Amino acid sequence: MKFITIFAAFILCLCMICSFIPSQSDMQIYTDTVRLHVIAESDDSADQLIKLSVRNEVVEYLSELSENAQSAEETIKIINDNIDDIRRVADRALEKLDSDAKAEVVLSNEYYPTRSCENVRLPAGTYTSLKIKIGKAQGHNWWCVLYPQLSRGSTSVDDTLIRTGFSSDQIEILTGSEKIKYKLRFKILEIFG
Repeated sequence: MKFITIFAAFILCLCMICSFIPSQSDMQIYTDTVRLHVIAESDDSADQLIKLSVRNEVVEYLSELSENAQSAEETIKIINDNIDDIRRVADRALEKLDSDAKAEVVLSNEYYPTRSCENVRLPAGTYTSLKIKIGKAQGHNWWCVLYPQLSRGSTSVDDTLIRTGFSSDQIEILTGSEKIKYKLRFKILEIFG
């Protein structure tokens, strides 16, 4: 009986560990999404407003550039081809607000915790990210999704995700519409109980 208890505990632990391994759908979400990450120079309220101004200018510029992008790869190529111009847009936004800070703009892979935006819940993981560091970049950050563009007028988030090519399982993960229900049962206890 002691062996069965130890074996059942081992199986339970193994199942719990495996539940943290990303599924194939999660992995596809990571590769099919491009994110924007803007980090303020400091937590000072003026620096936070500057961060939002830089964000607005860069998002507007990138929205125009990438409005016809059909994939994350196309969006990444557009960003790579225009990275110097993106930095200039960010620096121009800083100059308009009389900030001495400069923007550092890089495209990299970056880990994000689970976050929600525009009725979409992105699972924790490593995503391709356009990162904009303002000055010392020691302040609060702001992030959004560059691809797929989730704010396209009257198009719903679900329609945008479908058009982008996400599967119904992935859309359930992203929109949180999945209703996960767990019922813990021990078959061995049901047999002997």
